[in-house]
Amino acid sequence: MNVRRSAAALAASAVLCVGAAPAALADTAPPASPSAPPVVPDGLYGKGDPTYDGVWRQSFALLAQHTVGVKPSVKAMAWLVGQQCQNGGFASFRPNPAVACDANTMFDTNATAAALQALKALGGHDAAVKKGVDWLKSVQNEDGGWSYVPGSPSDANSTAVVISALAVAGEKPAEVKSKAGKSAYEGLLPFQLGCTAEPAADRGAFAYQPADGKLLANADATAAAALAGLGKGAAVVPSAENTPAAPLACPAANAADPVAAAQGAAGYLAEALKKDGHLMAVTPGADQPTPDTGNTVDAVLALAATGHKESAAGALKWLETNSAEWAKGSPAALGTLVLATHATGNDPKSFGGTDLVAALNATGPAPQGADTEATKVDGEEEEPSGGQNVWWVVGSCAAAGVGIGILLSGRRKKNHS
Repeated sequence: MNVRRSAAALAASAVLCVGAAPAALADTAPPASPSAPPVVPDGLYGKGDPTYDGVWRQSFALLAQHTVGVKPSVKAMAWLVGQQCQNGGFASFRPNPAVACDANTMFDTNATAAALQALKALGGHDAAVKKGVDWLKSVQNEDGGWSYVPGSPSDANSTAVVISALAVAGEKPAEVKSKAGKSAYEGLLPFQLGCTAEPAADRGAFAYQPADGKLLANADATAAAALAGLGKGAAVVPSAENTPAAPLACPAANAADPVAAAQGAAGYLAEALKKDGHLMAVTPGADQPTPDTGNTVDAVLALAATGHKESAAGALKWLETNSAEWAKGSPAALGTLVLATHATGNDPKSFGGTDLVAALNATGPAPQGADTEATKVDGEEEEPSGGQNVWWVVGSCAAAGVGIGILLSGRRKKNHS
């Protein structure tokens, strides 16, 4: 789950826009100079601004390392543990963990879900995992789902990543119920485009949220929902099963079956990949669709998890020759590529001539057992420091009004930062 941070931050900014925009507009003078470069804490992977993706990218880096047998740096693990708030939730990033979380802390269900998967995999953090699970349960919406910012309407992406985290932590999502008695799966499955959806090619896909009352196919939500429906997290164990993915079975024998929903989602992804070997997306402001590398990685992972490595093979081959620039210096992108490659039974150390594991290790503290401290790789882009430039806030509010769903559907490209 690739990669969702600055776009997810845009969604969060939409929550704040009502209060923030008037204050921002009152100050009509542009800043005298650009914001200071971000300070990246010791122990954190990546050198871009961590404001919106610090916990997310750290979690995927550690999870990927552990999955392929690399023992992560002690200080990298300590940094992630230190980001957890007393109530069990995580914010996207806390610059000073010594300062207690309070009513002003913007909690992040996606970051919390990613962190729980990493901490559970690493072992030795049972208390932290339990606190995180309890917090996620406490912010479940009445419809059974979750939103990125607690208290907002549920969306399929957040609901799916939370379900995956709960399952990894040992919970049974079907038994995790809201105060209104709705289960986690009851919060997710209504986002799936069923047997009456048109065009028929979209059947089986998941929407991010309804748009004007209509569900629109969203590859990001679909890939996440496939994992959630199976009760799996991002660290998929390679399987000997390898069958072609099939379209959503219609008429549906049991529309409430999360496994059947996951297989229908896989069928949609496999068909979407057939034309070009990758997914496409329209970037806000662009005239034409462009290759969507982040969601293509997610689709490969989802297809491997559902037992359809054959359907993912073409996309994996495309990624071998087309993902280098996209993933360069990005711990979340590299981590997700490692997980997807591993899930298909391939070697992440030999990915189109690239050692993905070495590239990931080089973005942060050297793993345990390494002879020397890793040198961070070139190519990581510095991003503007978040929350300090009033014009960024105003722009975010404007964009939030017209394109949050679109941006979130492609969040993984940015979130692999």
